[in-house]
Amino acid sequence: MCSAPKQHDQRVKSIQRQVREWKEEGSKTYMCTGRPGWLTVSLRVGKYKKTHKNIMINLMDILEVDTKRQVVRVEPLANMGQVTALLNSIGWTLPVLPELDDLTVGGLVMGTGIESSSHIYGLFQHICVAYELVLADGSLVRCTAEENSELFYAVPWSCGTLGFLVAAEIRIIPARRYVRLHYEPVSGLEKICQRFSSESANKKNQFVEGLVYSRDQAVIMTGVMTEEAESDKINSIGHYYKPWFYKHVESYLRANRSGVEYIPLRHYYHRHTRSIFWELQDIIPFGNHPAFRYLFGWMVPPKISLLKLTQGETIRKLYEQHHVVQDMLVPMKHLEQSISAFHNDINVSALFSAPCPCRLAFTFVS
Repeated sequence: MCSAPKQHDQRVKSIQRQVREWKEEGSKTYMCTGRPGWLTVSLRVGKYKKTHKNIMINLMDILEVDTKRQVVRVEPLANMGQVTALLNSIGWTLPVLPELDDLTVGGLVMGTGIESSSHIYGLFQHICVAYELVLADGSLVRCTAEENSELFYAVPWSCGTLGFLVAAEIRIIPARRYVRLHYEPVSGLEKICQRFSSESANKKNQFVEGLVYSRDQAVIMTGVMTEEAESDKINSIGHYYKPWFYKHVESYLRANRSGVEYIPLRHYYHRHTRSIFWELQDIIPFGNHPAFRYLFGWMVPPKISLLKLTQGETIRKLYEQHHVVQDMLVPMKHLEQSISAFHNDINVSALFSAPCPCRLAFTFVS
């Protein structure tokens, strides 16, 4: 209902006006986006929204797809579900496209975005070619690697502390219809790490992901985009009645067999959306039962924002005290040590972690 790509410039001017009003009032408190905390994907509900100056930023559209320059220009609240729906339909895709539908461009730029293609392209920030920001004085600034380069390299991971992101230009690449995905169960922590490392080093693999189900059991998945598929091996895993993806992958581990499937590209990108990775098993324990999937699978997943808005104080405390949701970047050489530490310190029988290899590129601006 708030979609209005043709009003982008007007909305940016409105943001500038709000910032200038804050400045004229004496800058008495900090500023933050006016988006309610319960609308974010993070399980945390920030209390600072109630004490800071809220700047309303209703920018949630895809503004332009430039196939000649191979970039897409988007507003910060455009999410990955929107991006894949449009780009895949016209034969393009983002090189790095994080899984959950509701992850926004702004969150992935200001925070961290990673995907199973990151061993080739790096983090989400590494496929961004330009940012447009409203700074604390109300000015609108565009920054690239050549123009305002210090600001350009400082924006990622800044968590919105340098300015309000109002648009970003992101690289796009040609898309294919399917991902040919190979599943390989691996036992033994040392072998898991060795296999994961070797597959990550093989740049012929466009996608590399591992699901670790316990300290010594994992499934390593490698994939490549393809236009053709073997009809008997096509698996549209995104349909509401299909098993949750991590459970489907676990079936290869339980049967101790490798396998190959052809997954429609958009289904692959959002493979963890329906089960919110593996969070939904705690919310709806019977959600993966075949009867529930066929009868009510179309109703899930519930929006994380809805869960946050409606959760009571008891549930909130339960999450805070007994639930760990944490992303971290770990050097590949320390992967084995890290998995052991997570297993020993958090003391869980199944880690349910999803390591994605990542190529980090650092640029120093003098």
